Amino acid sequence: MTDVKREIERKYEVAGGELPELAGAGGVADVADRGVVELDAVYYDTADERLGAASLTLRRRTGGSDAGWHLKFPVAPGVRDEIRAPLSDTVPEEITALVRARVRGAELVPVVRLRTARDVRHLLDAGGALLAEASVDTVTAERLNRAGGTTRWTEIEVELADGADPAVLDAVEERLAEAGVRPSKASSKAAEALRRTGGSRPRPARAAGPVTAGDHVLAYLREQREAILARDPGVRRDLPDSVHQMRVATRRLRSAFRGYGSVLDRDATDPVAAELKWLARELGLDRDQEVLADRLTSALDALPPGLVTGPVRERLASWATARHGSTRAHLIGVLDSARQLALLDSLDTLLADPPLRKKAARKPDRVLTRALRKEGATLSRLVTAALELPPGEERDHALHEARKRAKRARYAAEAAVPALGGSAGALARAAKKLTSLLGEHQDSVLARQTLRELAAVAHASGESTFTYGVLHEREEQAARRAEAELPARWEKARSAFPH
Repeated sequence: MTDVKREIERKYEVAGGELPELAGAGGVADVADRGVVELDAVYYDTADERLGAASLTLRRRTGGSDAGWHLKFPVAPGVRDEIRAPLSDTVPEEITALVRARVRGAELVPVVRLRTARDVRHLLDAGGALLAEASVDTVTAERLNRAGGTTRWTEIEVELADGADPAVLDAVEERLAEAGVRPSKASSKAAEALRRTGGSRPRPARAAGPVTAGDHVLAYLREQREAILARDPGVRRDLPDSVHQMRVATRRLRSAFRGYGSVLDRDATDPVAAELKWLARELGLDRDQEVLADRLTSALDALPPGLVTGPVRERLASWATARHGSTRAHLIGVLDSARQLALLDSLDTLLADPPLRKKAARKPDRVLTRALRKEGATLSRLVTAALELPPGEERDHALHEARKRAKRARYAAEAAVPALGGSAGALARAAKKLTSLLGEHQDSVLARQTLRELAAVAHASGESTFTYGVLHEREEQAARRAEAELPARWEKARSAFPH
């Protein structure tokens, strides 16, 4: 079993090893001495230090009140989520799963050992409540995975107590600054230890800003690849919006592969795009159900009590819970599958040696503009054809196809913003609004289908189906409103495309 702690802390460089007087800093009324705690932590990473490259830290620590395995994810500067698991001899599977997208088949090995003498002070308010913990940490580090020897330093660490006002940290920092104590340049003790004992493995030199069309497209692709890796732990932890954001990253990659075929060879990117489509479909099993459940629950909540007959709410909740549980188990299996890990490997390989075409070396303006113009022409044909159809299933399908193409145009425009500036940004915003409208229509189509299925089950159980019919009619009205608004919304989007 694991638990999660949101860790908000700041680290400081200190030469003398003394903690300045902190009473009176902000709301700190008293400073209580809690003695010295001995901590012993071994940090793990792959041989090529993939976790460190992603600012993740994994350690096995003994001593103190929280001995065990700790995996830390960056959330914001000075803020990390710490996943904890009980002490064991090997890395727990629940921890390994959270870094699988980064580690894949590589072994997690000890890279550095830190032994810390932590001199602890509790910063208390006037009522004796804990505001923060300040400590002077004397650290001895030993490199384990390659030559580098040992090193020793002292630092101050201030960690906010659960539920305390973050302004406490600002007040303490101001007091420390008055005493000549400065923030640490290292993001963590492990990072400082690696730097002092020979540094981490060399990273590729940071490239200059994008210059060519190929530079811009590749920069966008790398951002989306990183988004997939970064969202993987959140999907496993069932964090809000994590599935949606991972799915969006897969779509953005596919859109760039297809929309910028003049830059990247489609013979090389199409097989990867096909696997990304598979991943997006698997992610959609959970995401689509989540969206539908929220939509139908909100619609039911909006009905006057007199229009709700039978156990509609209970049946809807049961449907949502059962679907979510089954799709989540399936989704975790997908993330752990050999097929998903091979997809990640193929993305890495493609981006390490990209299949650039001749136009990739050209200046981005003409190349990216021409690609956006082509996207606009194709989308125009799809929207026009859909609007010419009478209302019904065929039109619903045509509008759904137009929606998918509008998303592709939006993502292609987003990729072009660094090169084309405001015009591409305006196009991305217009395409997003068009996509939202078409998405509302498609959500109504799916909601009506689900309502018919639920009504059939309710009828077979002898329950009233009246409320399902009311909700169905309201969804039909929503679809008609979207269809009526579409011509004007499309004109605005169409005018934003380059001509």
